[in-house]
Order: sequence, then structure tokens, then C-alpha cells
Amino acid sequence: MIELLAPAGDFECLKAAVQNGADSVYLGSDLFSARAFAHNFSDEKLKKAIEYAKIRGVKTNLTLNTLIKDEEFKEALLLASKAYEYGIDAIIVQDLGLAKKLIELFPDLPIHGSTQMTVHNLNGALELQNLGFKRVVLARELSLDEIKYICKNTKLEIECFVHGALCISYSGQCLFSSMLGRTFRK
Repeated sequence: MIELLAPAGDFECLKAAVQNGADSVYLGSDLFSARAFAHNFSDEKLKKAIEYAKIRGVKTNLTLNTLIKDEEFKEALLLASKAYEYGIDAIIVQDLGLAKKLIELFPDLPIHGSTQMTVHNLNGALELQNLGFKRVVLARELSLDEIKYICKNTKLEIECFVHGALCISYSGQCLFSSMLGRTFRK
């Protein structure tokens, strides 16, 4: 099954994605989102965004796709718990420790491996499958044949970016790309 999944950095982007046919959207919170420079969603706005999408039959995915420090772990779990209560359809993660805990706490909530995890091969995909992930967002650098090979040999849902690769480095290495970008501008 093909699904059109679009980013929604703020409520206006969410409305545009929903009104233009997105099957799913991914939303970042004010915390723990790799898209730190997007407007993102406060707790109250996150609840409204999920409600807006659900009423219109559009699935929502929360991006908790940064590495979580020990002192941030409880706060990340609290955010995930609130999103779960609000009806989020999936959570996209980078941090394996957070993913393991979310899979344990919310066994019916699909956990997706972010492109930030830099999964470039079947072994990486199978490791996420064994850990209980539902989907993996593959690295942008893979060829169509490599993607097909992974699809045929795993039970995971496979997600691929088809447009908007703004990272100039390897997929999932956005911070490094932004640092290179700043260097080139000087």
C-alpha cells in the first residue's frame, strides 16, 4: 500500500497537507523533534492538530526523533504518553532506549524508526523488526533495487523520502549538514 505522508511544521502546514490529500502527517512537538526550526506544536496545539486530522480521516505521527539524554527521558515519556492519550497513530523515534521503552509501555502504538537512525541495509531493518518496530524510514541514498530487496526480506512497513531531501550529508545526519551549510555561507 502506498501512503502519502507529509510534514506539518505548524497548523497552517497541517491544514494544507490534509486538504491536499495527505493520508498521514508527521508533527513535531516543541521538544525532541529534529525539525527544531519548524514552529512545531505545543501540548495544546498538538491535541488540536491530532483532533483536526482524525476528524478528516488522516493519520498522525509524532516525531520524537532526537537522541534523548538521561535527564530528558521522563519528559520524553510524558510527551509520548500525552500524544498517546490524544490519539496519535504512531511515534517516529531515533533513540533506541526511548523506542524500547515506548514499545514496552504502549504495545499497540506503532513505533517507526526515523531516517535519523540511518538504516541503509537489510540488517539494520531486521534489527528494528526484532526490537518491535512497525516501520522504518530508510536512508535517502538507497537505490530502488536496494529498497526492493529490503521490502522483500522484512515484515516492516517501509517508508522512503521521495522529495525534499534538504540534508546535504547522509540521511539522518541533518545536524552535520547544517554545520556544513553554515561553513559554506561564510
